[in-house]
Amino acid sequence: MANPGIQLLGFGLAFIGFIGTIACTVMVEWKASSYSGDNIITAQAMYEGLWKTCVSQSTGQIQCKVYDSILQLPAMVQGTRGLMVASILLCFIAMMVAMTGMQCTTCMSDSPETKDKVALAGGVVFIIAGLLALVGTSWYGHRIAQDFNNPFTPTNSRYEFGSALYLGWAAAALIIIGGSFLTCSSSEKRK
Repeated sequence: MANPGIQLLGFGLAFIGFIGTIACTVMVEWKASSYSGDNIITAQAMYEGLWKTCVSQSTGQIQCKVYDSILQLPAMVQGTRGLMVASILLCFIAMMVAMTGMQCTTCMSDSPETKDKVALAGGVVFIIAGLLALVGTSWYGHRIAQDFNNPFTPTNSRYEFGSALYLGWAAAALIIIGGSFLTCSSSEKRK
């Protein structure tokens, strides 16, 4: 029999990670302009995300522009978009599957072994979704670091990690940990 407390904890962590992944995907601050070097410009800050780019003036005005064409975007942005959207969809599927197989629900209560297998499947799908989000955010972060350390990149066009990357890494970790709890709670020894 699976431990319902561990299942609820795992589902709760994965759900918080799911919300974090959605928030991370829609945020604009995937990369933020860097203030390193001799030419420090503090009058404006530039942010780029997966869907649009924004400029924040020191007066408080923010101007955003949605990307014009999908085909003109760099492969990194297109790939990260795909990975994050796939992660969100898999998290949604995993939530539906895991809710069906958790011990605190009455669905399939007549066959506890099948119910445990369904919860195990939900946990595995959560882990896959978390890995997709982790790969997407890490790939984007690697490219930012690579461009920042490139000596041919002009000083005024260098970017640093934005807050969306940190949120994405935390959300991916929560999804993986929650999926692991669901997986481990479902694989206990049965009589």
